[in-house]
Amino acid sequence: GNDNLHALTSSGYTVLRVDMSDFEGVSAYAEYNSFNVEDAAANYRMVCSGYSGNAGDSLSYSNGTQFSTFDDDNDSWGDSCASRYHGAFWYLHCHGANPNGAYLNGAYLNGAYLNTIFPKWIKWSSLMGHKNSLKFIEMKLRKE
Repeated sequence: GNDNLHALTSSGYTVLRVDMSDFEGVSAYAEYNSFNVEDAAANYRMVCSGYSGNAGDSLSYSNGTQFSTFDDDNDSWGDSCASRYHGAFWYLHCHGANPNGAYLNGAYLNGAYLNTIFPKWIKWSSLMGHKNSLKFIEMKLRKE
């Protein structure tokens, strides 16, 4: 997957649009007019800038980070963000967005979930905060 992202972004597909919606039908988007994923030698470092949209900018927190997975921890946290949050992503310490988190298949979280220290679900924190899960998220690239 990341080899394909690198190939696409190095060949001119540099605009990233992220569409998302919650369980109540609220839709939003975030667009970055500059998005690049470096090669495997750079651990698929991601660089983004030029936010616009109505979802808020949750991706810039990860700007300049290397991709982390369960078995390849490249974040700056003492623990593994990928293991802690059940997904692979460009984690710093750890994230503002977690599109590869667990799909909860349910509405807004409540009760015991609100007391969870490490929410592991799909999120875009500038839109939903850290306590709620998204129903849908999709990341798309296009040429400038």
